[in-house]
Amino acid sequence: MSNYPIIASVTKEEQISKVLESSVTRVNLMAGHIGNLESIIQHIHETGKQVYVHLEMVSGLGRDAHTVEYLAAKFKVDGIVTTKSNAVAAARQAGIRSIQRIFAIDTAAVQTAVRMIAGSHPDEVELMPGLMPRVIRELKNTIKQPLIVGGLIRYEEEIRAALESGADFISSGDPSMWKHPFAR
Repeated sequence: MSNYPIIASVTKEEQISKVLESSVTRVNLMAGHIGNLESIIQHIHETGKQVYVHLEMVSGLGRDAHTVEYLAAKFKVDGIVTTKSNAVAAARQAGIRSIQRIFAIDTAAVQTAVRMIAGSHPDEVELMPGLMPRVIRELKNTIKQPLIVGGLIRYEEEIRAALESGADFISSGDPSMWKHPFAR
């Protein structure tokens, strides 16, 4: 596989050892729980990788500003992934980065997401699913943030099509995509 800007999406705790050995430099953490989160983040940081914690996917986390502050201060996360605009604002307040995740289920959902992005000003936006070149192009032309696409991407030609359509990064939960020297 060529050099592509891949972000590892760790969806199961058993993937952590694979991500530690991988070439990726950025991890979206969607596994673990409040009891083991500090240890997981520390191990990932020790390998020089950035960690973005998905607020809605890691067990035991709240969805409020206090949780975001705690993740920044206690666990030293590099950023968060969230669907919530208030968490994006909390991340900015805590001095960490944010990825606002959106789902393109229909035209109205995309239009609502664009309004939400314009109001919350996340550092990056993640579009799910990532197999929609036309939607990727249109969203990239509408927002100013870097665009991550993920979900259902399995093959190199799908990665290439997403990047050619304007995606800046690809997020993948497939450890086979993490084995190569990727840009992220």
